[in-house]
Amino acid sequence: MKIVERTLVLIKPDGVERKLIGEIISRFEKAGLRIVGLGIVVPSKKMIDKHYPKDRGWIENLGYNLIKTAEEAKMKIDLKKDYGVRNVYELGLKIRQWLIDFMSSGPVVKIALEGPQAIMVVRKLVGKTIPFLAEPGTIRGDFSIDNPILANLEKRPVKNLIHASGNKEEAERELKLWFKKSELI
Repeated sequence: MKIVERTLVLIKPDGVERKLIGEIISRFEKAGLRIVGLGIVVPSKKMIDKHYPKDRGWIENLGYNLIKTAEEAKMKIDLKKDYGVRNVYELGLKIRQWLIDFMSSGPVVKIALEGPQAIMVVRKLVGKTIPFLAEPGTIRGDFSIDNPILANLEKRPVKNLIHASGNKEEAERELKLWFKKSELI
């Protein structure tokens, strides 16, 4: 196992709009991670389309997550009536498109971080994906204010401030997508 790793973090348009860039970067630096790449960009829809996986399992998982959230909130949903889709895969495709639209709607800060077990450390600092489940002391736990039920009703993704690579393979793929080799220290 490689102890010193590199990973990607994206401060999403809602984090940039809320002026949390400095606070977020500070948390990574205070945790001992080293910034090896940094930039701000308004990504194209084509770029974001490359960022999000296209495999069936990942897409269906998006749909299942929306359904699970609705069930937990005791909300009845009708895929055809409420979302204009016939199945979980089509729902996942719709959610993936919401993500593409949101992530290309404004500036995104791209950060390449390096350090011992950087992927795990970053994920721990960021907190759980659903803001109200994120622990206090994490970035999402302290600053995310969105709710998945509201997001589902408004037919948009949860605005949770930040993206962090989930594993080594994802980090390698995402770093290559977001940074040229010459942009990394």
